[in-house]
Amino acid sequence: MPERSLWIAAYDVRDPKRLRLALQVLKAYSIGGQKSVFECFLTDGERGRLLAEAAAVLAPEDSFLMVRLDPRSRIFTLGIAVPPEDPPFFYVG
Repeated sequence: MPERSLWIAAYDVRDPKRLRLALQVLKAYSIGGQKSVFECFLTDGERGRLLAEAAAVLAPEDSFLMVRLDPRSRIFTLGIAVPPEDPPFFYVG
């Protein structure tokens, strides 16, 4: 099974229609998040598909950022936050 890495994906979309489409794309790949920032455990192939789908939805005036988190780093949470976990399976769709 391909190894997944934890990524943080964030966007800033100016048009409400594209905003809804971007939200649908990110939710399909995420395990959690808030507003326009999402936690995603992705293989290299899934990351490529996510980037292609996001590029098809976003316009030049929009912003999209993906940051890979170092797996050696400890994750700190505040409040009622739950640390992200790589589930045993993903349903993308």
